Amino acid sequence: MKVNAYLEITMKISEENRPAAAKVYMDYRQPFLDTINGALTKNLLVRDEDVQVLHGFDSAENAQAYLSSELFKNDVFVGLKPLWDADPEVKIYSVV
Repeated sequence: MKVNAYLEITMKISEENRPAAAKVYMDYRQPFLDTINGALTKNLLVRDEDVQVLHGFDSAENAQAYLSSELFKNDVFVGLKPLWDADPEVKIYSVV
């Protein structure tokens, strides 16, 4: 399948909390790929100023639906929220 949409979640996470954030990413990467409808890729991007998780989907609709999924609401969100220095920025992009 081809990636037709990206969900980008940008988070301000301090240096000391980044190992915990990376663990959340690793713990839920494979369940995301295995169980979320339309999920194709998931990558962790790290910069000095922030951390991004870039999710590839087959459609923008499936990217949006992931944000309401049990995996996101009950596992990923719960694991990451205590690590944030500010509310995350969430964007969905369509590939043209």
